[in-house]
Amino acid sequence: MERVYHGIAPIVSPESEILILGTMPSPKSREAAFYYAHPQNRFWPALALVYGADTPKTREEKIALILEHHLALWDVLYSCDIAGASDASIKNPVPNDIPALVASSRIGRVLCTGATSARLYTKLVCPKTNIPCEVLPSPSAANARMRLEDLAREYRRVIFGTAGSFR
Repeated sequence: MERVYHGIAPIVSPESEILILGTMPSPKSREAAFYYAHPQNRFWPALALVYGADTPKTREEKIALILEHHLALWDVLYSCDIAGASDASIKNPVPNDIPALVASSRIGRVLCTGATSARLYTKLVCPKTNIPCEVLPSPSAANARMRLEDLAREYRRVIFGTAGSFR
């Protein structure tokens, strides 16, 4: 177990309407100082499928994908004790200042990528924002039982209320 601190600024604009929250950046993401940086994580390919875009490769392309669709991206936790990238090992969680982020934008919906981020958001943050979260499947490679197309279909269902198909 080690104490880790977030250290990555949120991606948000005053026009952001939906906040997507992970739990805490993985060691690879902390090393890259950017979200979902592990090459096997499927967040960026799934989100690109949802919006009919090419999978973003650069940091700038990823930021543009988020902002173009009035999304915001951050993590629930500012700091915690964690073993590697294991959300199940998290102890002593301290949340990010999500209420301030919400107040600086048009955010009215919160989507959490996985059960742990949803549980921590609900316990630590929701009482301050009064915005319940909706749960997206984890994009982690550890959730490999779900194919990329199925992951994207579920993201689309939550974001738009419809699953649809991908071509």
